[in-house]
Amino acid sequence: MNEKLLKNADACYRLAEQEAAHYFKSLSEQLVQNMVAPVLIKDIQSWKQNHIHPFPLLSIFSRGKGKTGSEGYHTYIQWLDYTGKLDNYLDRSISYIYMRDLGKALDSPDTQTRVQRTVDSLKNHLIDSNPKNPGSKLEMFTMAGMYRLAQKEGVESTMIWVMDKLKTVSSHIPEGMDAEEAKRKLIKIIAGVILHVVEEMDAEITPEERTRKLEEAIRLGYSYGLTYPFIDDLLDAGVLSNQEKKRYSDLIRSTLITGSVPELDQWTGKNAEFIRFAHSELRDAFEYIKSLQRPETRNSFFEQSYVFFNSQEVDRVKDLSNANYTNEELYIPVILKSSSSRLITRSVISAPEDEGFHNRTFLYGIYNQLADDFADMFDDLNEERVTPYTYYLKYHDKRSDLINPFELYWTVIYNLIHNVYRSDSKTREVILDRAINGLKRFKKRMGTNKYNEVMKLFASGNPTFNKVIQRMVRKADDVDFFDKLLRDHMITNLKSERKEQEAFLDTIETVRDQINDVLSISEIGNTSSMSEPIIDAANYSLKSDGKRLRPIMTWVMGVNEYGLDKSSIVPLLRSLEYMHTASLIFDDMPSQDNAPKRRGRPTLHQVYDVATAELTGLFLTQKAVEEQTSLDQYDPKTVLRLIRYSSQIVGDMCRGQAMDLDSRGKQLTLEQLNTMCFYKTGIAFEASLIMPAILAHATELEMEALKRFSRHAGIAFQIKDDLLDVEGDQNVLGKPIGKDAENNNTTFVSILGAIGARKAMWEHYCFAMETLQEIPRNTTFLKHLLNYLVNRDR
Repeated sequence: MNEKLLKNADACYRLAEQEAAHYFKSLSEQLVQNMVAPVLIKDIQSWKQNHIHPFPLLSIFSRGKGKTGSEGYHTYIQWLDYTGKLDNYLDRSISYIYMRDLGKALDSPDTQTRVQRTVDSLKNHLIDSNPKNPGSKLEMFTMAGMYRLAQKEGVESTMIWVMDKLKTVSSHIPEGMDAEEAKRKLIKIIAGVILHVVEEMDAEITPEERTRKLEEAIRLGYSYGLTYPFIDDLLDAGVLSNQEKKRYSDLIRSTLITGSVPELDQWTGKNAEFIRFAHSELRDAFEYIKSLQRPETRNSFFEQSYVFFNSQEVDRVKDLSNANYTNEELYIPVILKSSSSRLITRSVISAPEDEGFHNRTFLYGIYNQLADDFADMFDDLNEERVTPYTYYLKYHDKRSDLINPFELYWTVIYNLIHNVYRSDSKTREVILDRAINGLKRFKKRMGTNKYNEVMKLFASGNPTFNKVIQRMVRKADDVDFFDKLLRDHMITNLKSERKEQEAFLDTIETVRDQINDVLSISEIGNTSSMSEPIIDAANYSLKSDGKRLRPIMTWVMGVNEYGLDKSSIVPLLRSLEYMHTASLIFDDMPSQDNAPKRRGRPTLHQVYDVATAELTGLFLTQKAVEEQTSLDQYDPKTVLRLIRYSSQIVGDMCRGQAMDLDSRGKQLTLEQLNTMCFYKTGIAFEASLIMPAILAHATELEMEALKRFSRHAGIAFQIKDDLLDVEGDQNVLGKPIGKDAENNNTTFVSILGAIGARKAMWEHYCFAMETLQEIPRNTTFLKHLLNYLVNRDR
C-alpha cells in the first residue's frame, strides 16, 4: 500500500480523534462538576406535566394492547388515532428523525414546517393502509406496497432492481448471521438516504429531475447500506476465522485509503463462495457511490468512511479480559463511529453542508450509541464484546476511575438539550421522551427484578435524580416512537414471512409427492395381450418433473380453507393435472410450438410419434372429465355444475391456444396479449381455485375475487415465462430458451421490452395482492404462491 496514502489516512483519523477527545473531555468535566442532575431534575419536572396524569384511564387500556405482528401494529395505530394521540405520537417521532438522522435544529421554523408536512403525509398513509379498512392501500414495506409507492414517483424500474437485490442479499447471508436483520437494516438505510435526498430537493424541482434524484437515492442507499451486513455485521459475527477477518478487513481498509477496490486473491474454504459474492457486490456499490461524488465532497466521503471503519476496528479488537483500558479508549471510538456513520450519509449524496450540521451530528451520535449499548448490554456481555456498559459491569468494583456510562448518558442528554440545542423546549421533550421510552422498553424486556438490579448498579451519585427517573419509568404514560414500532413490526413480519415461506415450500413438497402418487393411470383390464401405448404415453408425460401447482392450489384451498375431505377431492386433483398435461402435450406439437424438451425430458411426440401424442392429449382430456364424475361424496347438482364449469374452461384454453397460433407473425396489442395469456394460463389457475370453491358452495362474491386474483396471477406467471425465455438458464429451466423469438411469437418482452415486461409483471402482482384482501379466507398460501410465480427461475 502507498505509504503516503496510509499516512494521510492515519492523519485524518488522528484529527477526528482529537475532536472526539475534546468532546469527551467536555462531557467528563460536566459530569465531575455535578452540574447535570439538578438541571435535568427541573427538565423532567417540566416534562412530566404532559406525561403523568392523575387518572390514567387511557394508559391502563393502552398497556393491554399488543403491538407485535401486522395486526397488532395496525391496531395500535388505530388506537392512537381513536384516542387523539396519533398526531403527537407522529410529531415527536418525525421530530426525532429530523434531529437524529438529518442533523436539524428543531427550533428552526423551516424544520417545523417540514416536520408537520411529513407528519400529515404519514398519518394519511397509516390510516389508509389499515387492512381492516375497506379499499385500503397495501402495507408500506411489502413488495407490493413498495412497488405502489415507487409508481407514484416514477421509479418502478429502480424499485424492481432493489427488490431483486434485497432478495439476493438475503439468500446469501450465511449461517451465523441474521438475514431478516440484514434486510431490515438495508431497507432502513435506503429510506434514510431517500429522506436526506428529498430534504435537499428544491421546491421548484422538475418531475424529471425529482425522479432521477430518487433513483440515485435508492441505489445509493442500497450501496451504502450494504456495508452493514457485508462489513460491520460480518466482521462482528463468528462466520469468518480470525485469519479470514484479517484478510477481509485489509481489503476494506485498502479500498478506503486508495479509493480503489483490490482484486480478490484466491480464497478457499467454506466461506469462499460467499466472500466472492460479497466482494463483487461491495465493489459495484463502492464504484457507484464514487461515480456520483462531486470533486469537492469526494475527500470528505473517503475520510469519514475511513474514520467510521477504523473506529469500528479499534473497538472490534478490544478484549474484555483486558482490565487496563482507559476511559478515553472506551469512549472515543464510540463517539467516532456513532457520529461518522451519519456524517457519511451526507457525503454519500454529495450534499452541501448546512450550517451547524456537522457539530450537531457529531455531538448527537454518542447519545444514540449509549442508548443502544444499554439495551444490548447483556447480549454484548455474552458475546464478550467491549462496550462502556459491559466493561463497567465487569470492572466497576475493581476500577474506581471508570466512568459510569449511564451517568455519562444523562450528561450527554443535558449537554444536547442545553448546550447544543439551546434549551429548546421541543428538543427537550423529544430527547426525554426517547430516554424514558428506552428505559421502559428495557424494563419490560428484562423484567422488574433484573431491571432493578441494573439500576442499582448504574445509579448516579445523586439519589434524588435516581428517584425522579425511576418514578417516570413507573408512572409516566407510554412514550413510544414510530421508528421503534416500525422496527419491531418489520422484524416480526420478516421473520413471519420466512416461517410462512418455509411452510409454503414444505406444503408444496408434501402435497406434490401425494399428488404424484395418485396420478399414474393403470392399464385397462382385458384379455388382450397387446400393450396400451396411449396409457404408457400418458404415464410418461405424467411422471415428468412437473410443478403440480394447479392441483396443489386446489388441495390447499379445498382442504385447509374450505374444509373438504382429503380423500374426497383426489379425483379433482387428478382431473386438473390431466387437463394441464394434455394442454402441454398439444402445446409442444410440431404444428404448434414444436418443442423438443419439456420438464427436462424429450417431449412426448419425440419419444413416441405425433399421432400417439395427439391421441394421448385427447385421452387425458376425457380422463379428466371421467375423474370429475367420481366425486361421489358431493351433491350431484354441485358435481354437474363443476363439470359444466370445467368444460367451459377447456374450451377457453383451446381458444387461448388458437389465438396464440393465429398470432404467429402478427403484432398483437397489449390488450390482446393479456386476453390470450389469461385464456392460456390464468384460466387454469382460476379453475384450480374455483372448482374447490364450487364444491364448498362459496359465495359468488368470493368466487369473483378468486377469478380476479387468478387473472392477474396468471398473466404475471406468463410474463415471467416470457422473461425466462429471454434471460433464463436453460439447464435450470429444463427446456431451450429463445423459442419465442424462433417461433416469431408475440410476447410481453417483444411488445414492452424486458424493462416494460417487468413493470407489467409487478403491476399484475400488485393487482393480485390487492385482490387477496377481498377474499374472506386465510390467503397466506396464495400470497407466497404469487411471490414464487414472479421470483422463480424455472
